[in-house]
Amino acid sequence: MLLALTGSASLLVAVVVLVVVALLVALLARAAVARRKARGKPEELPAQRELPKIEVPEVAAPAERVAREQRAREDLEKARVSLETARVALQRDPDSAAARAELQRYEREIADLQRKLDYEQRKTAEAVEKARKVAEAAAREETEARTRAEEAARAEAARRAEEEARRKLVAQEAGRTLSEGLARTRGGFMARLNAFIGASRELDDAALGELEEILFSADVGVHTATALLASVRERLKRNELSNLSKVKSALREEIERILSVSAHGGLPDAPAPFVVMVVGVNGTGKTTTVGKLAAKLKAAGKSVILGAGDTFRAAAGEQLDVWADRARVPIVRGKDQSDPGAVLFDAVTRARNEKIDVVLCDTAGRLHTKANLMDELKGLKRTLGKAHAGAPQEVLLVVDATTGQNAIQQARQFHDALGVSGFVLTKLDGTAKGGVIIGICDELKIPVRYVGVGEKVADLKEFDAHEFVAALFAD
Repeated sequence: MLLALTGSASLLVAVVVLVVVALLVALLARAAVARRKARGKPEELPAQRELPKIEVPEVAAPAERVAREQRAREDLEKARVSLETARVALQRDPDSAAARAELQRYEREIADLQRKLDYEQRKTAEAVEKARKVAEAAAREETEARTRAEEAARAEAARRAEEEARRKLVAQEAGRTLSEGLARTRGGFMARLNAFIGASRELDDAALGELEEILFSADVGVHTATALLASVRERLKRNELSNLSKVKSALREEIERILSVSAHGGLPDAPAPFVVMVVGVNGTGKTTTVGKLAAKLKAAGKSVILGAGDTFRAAAGEQLDVWADRARVPIVRGKDQSDPGAVLFDAVTRARNEKIDVVLCDTAGRLHTKANLMDELKGLKRTLGKAHAGAPQEVLLVVDATTGQNAIQQARQFHDALGVSGFVLTKLDGTAKGGVIIGICDELKIPVRYVGVGEKVADLKEFDAHEFVAALFAD
C-alpha cells in the first residue's frame, strides 16, 4: 500500500515538472518575439525553394506551352511576395486573426500555383519529347531514304556491270555457225548422199540398194536407217518420188520429223530452283558442258549455282572452279573422294535458300555397262529428290558424237536407269558421225537440248530441228 502511494506521488511530481517546463519555454519565446518587435526586426522567413530553370532542349517546345509555363511561374512568384508580406504583418501583430487568415490564404494559393506550375512544366516536357520523337522519326526516315537510294544506286551499278560483263562475254565468244560445225558430217554421210543424188541414173532396186548402204554408213543406227529407207520405198509406191532429187527432199523431211521430238532447244522453263543432273560416260565433255551452260544461262539473266559432284576426279572440281569464275557464278565443292551426294545436296539446299534459278549438278563419268556405277547414279538422283521435291527436273545426258552408233547404246542404258529427259551432243565439229543424233531421237524419243560444235561458250548451241537439218543438207 505504501509502495503504491509512493509511486503515484512520484508520477504526479513528474507531470507537474513537465508542465512547468513547457510554460517556461512558452514565456521565453514570447519574450524573444517582444524583443524583436521592439528592435523592428521581422521574423526570418524559411528559405524559399528555388524554382527549376527552363532548360532549352535540343528540340524547342512549342511557343504556346513555354508562355503558359512562364505565366504560371510569374503567378507563383507574385504569390510568394504576397506571402512574405503577410508573414511580416503576422510577426508584427501575432494576435491578429485577419493577418493569420491572410497568411493561410496565401499559403493555399502558393500550393495551388505550385501544382499548376508543375503541371505546366510536365506538359512542356511532354511537348518537347513529342517534338523530339517527331524529329527523330523524320531524321530516321531521311536516313532510310538515303540508304535506300544508295542501295538502289549500288544495285544499278551492279546491274550495269553485269550487263557489261555479258556483253563482253558475247563479244569474246562469237563462236562458229552450226553449218561450220557440221562440215565434217556433211563431208561424210551427206557428201555420199549428194554424190548419189547427183548421178544420172534410174531410181531402181540397184539405186535403192546403194541408198541403203549410204544410210547404214551414216551412224544413224540400223533401226533408223531401215525406217528411213522404208519411208522412201513407201513414197515410191505412191509415185511421189519421180527422181533422185525428190528422194533427197523426202529424206530431209523425214529426218526433220524425227528430230522434231525436241519441241524446243535449251532447258525448259520451270519454277526455281530448276535442278539439272548432268550425266554421261567418261570423256564426253560433261564438266565442260556444265561450265558452258552456266555461262550461257548467266548471260541470259538466270541466277546459277554449280554443284561439283565429280569428287573422284580432282581435275573435274578444279576445271569447274575455273568455269565458275569465268561465268561469275557460285560453286559448291567437297573434298576429293568425298561423298558426291552430300555436295549436291548442299548445292540444292543453298539454291533453295538463296532463291537461285538453276542448279547444274556435275557427276563423275560412268561406264554405262557397269551396273554398280549406274546404281550410284540412281542414288544421287534420289538424294537430289530429298534436297528438293521433284528434283532433278532435268536429267541431261552428254553424248560424244565421235563415238558414232555406240552413243545410241549409251543413251539407252542411261535412259533405262535414270529416265533421261534431254541430251547434249558434243564434238560435232570433230567427226563425220553426226548422224547419231537422228538415231537417238528416233529410237529413244529423247529431245536434244544442245549441240556442241566447238570450244567456245557460243559453240554450245540450243538445238533447233529445222536449223540443224538446213545446216546438214546445205550445199
